[in-house]
Amino acid sequence: MSRRKSHQHAPAAVAPARVRRGYFECRYGQLHVHQAIPGGGGFEDGTALLALHPAAYSGGMFTGLLAALGRDRSAFAPDLPGFGASEAPGGLSIAQHTAAIGDFLDTMRLRQVDVLGCGLGVPIAVELAATRPAVRRVVIATVGTTDGPALPRSADATDAFLASQWAGARRDCGADAPLEAIVAACAERLRNATVSAPAAAAERGYPLRERLRAIPQPLLVLHPVGEPRGLGLSGVDVPAQARYAPCADIAQLQAAPEPLVAAIRDFLTL
Repeated sequence: MSRRKSHQHAPAAVAPARVRRGYFECRYGQLHVHQAIPGGGGFEDGTALLALHPAAYSGGMFTGLLAALGRDRSAFAPDLPGFGASEAPGGLSIAQHTAAIGDFLDTMRLRQVDVLGCGLGVPIAVELAATRPAVRRVVIATVGTTDGPALPRSADATDAFLASQWAGARRDCGADAPLEAIVAACAERLRNATVSAPAAAAERGYPLRERLRAIPQPLLVLHPVGEPRGLGLSGVDVPAQARYAPCADIAQLQAAPEPLVAAIRDFLTL
């Protein structure tokens, strides 16, 4: 008597998480946070991810990443204090930014968190790892976002300033980006222009090499093939500095969403 073959059903594709926005209190006022939480609530799934943006932009730049990685873990991308829709005075130090993000982590009561930093987010991610045992793994993405120039000192210099912001937005978005994406990026750069310059100065003054020695967590540095080595932290060669971390791994890959998301997911699920 022949046995009936059971039909194997392929697992259904998991839809990207829906990204929502909310406000949380920190010591400098309200912190605006982009967040993706999976259907099960996220807290029983993978370790939560915290993504920290470069100075020219806000947490909204990580919307696609949150949607992709938030399928099986909670994922958060705050607008750093003073950027985007977050309140704060301008000119905060790296320590002050770190303290404000620490307030958010305390509010969320996360037992463990993985941290991704890009640009201004790099020193904040390193400081969180060095000072908070809840940080499990750290990713530094040196995907280039060009520093914005200082605000013009006269009306005559305004046209050149606007042109430089547009050029920076085009470079950051990529040659094939639709016009709408470039316009949105340029608008974000202009909105953050008053706080970008002091933030870049805080990045340049940060003792990255020394602080990297202080983090025992596994560290992944993602650096796009063909990009200048100094794009990650206001001219600092981040991949070279990262070699001073006790548990660093440096990976070069194409600067495209798919390989970046895959590399981050693989590292976080080890």
